[in-house]
Amino acid sequence: MTADRTIRTARRRAGLSLRELAARAGTSHSTLSAYEAGVKVPTVETLTRIIRAAGFGLDLELSPRAGGPDLGDRGRELVEVLELAAQFPARHDPHLRFPKFGAVP
Repeated sequence: MTADRTIRTARRRAGLSLRELAARAGTSHSTLSAYEAGVKVPTVETLTRIIRAAGFGLDLELSPRAGGPDLGDRGRELVEVLELAAQFPARHDPHLRFPKFGAVP
């Protein structure tokens, strides 16, 4: 989500006008309007201050990218998985050779 969309969503959910949120955040309504329009991009500190003034928190969650920072790793990982899958039969035997889980012998 972009900063402009985040600010607009927070302001609307809080039920605040541009002037109300700007006053709470310690900025001008014209600056806040420029942020919402995407004309200006706030710093992380300013964005956090605006979102908090609307009564929300700004959380950031980092998740690992598959394959790590090297995009080539993702392709090598896929090749390894496919090679491993090729070692298993595509179809199973019609009869189980092991007892069913929970079955009484």
